[in-house]
Amino acid sequence: MTKPFDVLPVDASFGAVVTGLRLPELDGPAWRALHDSWLEYALLIFPGQFLEKDEQIAFARRFGPLEFEMGAVSNVREDGTLRVEEEGDDVVKILKGNEGWHADSTFKPIQAKGAVFSAEVVPTVGGHTGWADMRSAYDALDAATKAKVETLSAYHSLHYSQGRIGHVPKKGTDDYRRLGFEGDEDVLRPLVKVHPDTGRKSLLIGRHAHDIPGLAPEASQQLLQELIDFAAQPPRVYHHDWRAGDVVIWDNRCLLHQATPFDMTQRRIMWHTRIAGDPVSEAALG
Repeated sequence: MTKPFDVLPVDASFGAVVTGLRLPELDGPAWRALHDSWLEYALLIFPGQFLEKDEQIAFARRFGPLEFEMGAVSNVREDGTLRVEEEGDDVVKILKGNEGWHADSTFKPIQAKGAVFSAEVVPTVGGHTGWADMRSAYDALDAATKAKVETLSAYHSLHYSQGRIGHVPKKGTDDYRRLGFEGDEDVLRPLVKVHPDTGRKSLLIGRHAHDIPGLAPEASQQLLQELIDFAAQPPRVYHHDWRAGDVVIWDNRCLLHQATPFDMTQRRIMWHTRIAGDPVSEAALG
């Protein structure tokens, strides 16, 4: 069946640019076709949408309940001043930490289903966002490695991942709660995840993962790093060069993503709406 919009795959094992539609105006058939494309490509990019905040939230809600409606991912404070890395700002430390490959909310009891992300102000240098296809990464593993990782799990923790870059957040602040540090206890997740809608297997790894039960700490860290190094390679990666007005939605159940450095003397304002995971399929072990 012909889709009521245009889909152009990017040069990777996943991802597509979608044009010929306005996201706030999707009717039922167009929405169902778009959802099918999302499950197929895992990352959809919509140039020049310029969504209002309520439009972004409404679009994300079509994919399910939200973990949160809208959060700024930005180096600009509410008063318009720029955050300064040298001041030990917790938000800047999170921005830096997010340069490591990760999936959202794997350190929480319920992992996120996906996210809608939009660009309001972009810097002239850097600030791309990368995604990596963990479905194709799993498929590309040799038989022995597949058999090994199928039996393993790893703990996930935001305190662990931020600690690796020397970040100890300031407790009791609004940023501490908003950034996800409050209530962060290690949760256990399998290294291989089965997608609840497609049935495809993917690697569930990333910067929050650590301490595989049954392995010595050094062996655990080495295996997790080797898996990331293997997984996040062409043709399984795509980095998006943002333009103001761009909107993307990605499937957090089978992709990792990363921030990339940018000139922090320039303003960068992005808006993140996170789609909550299903309590059955996205729950941590136990």
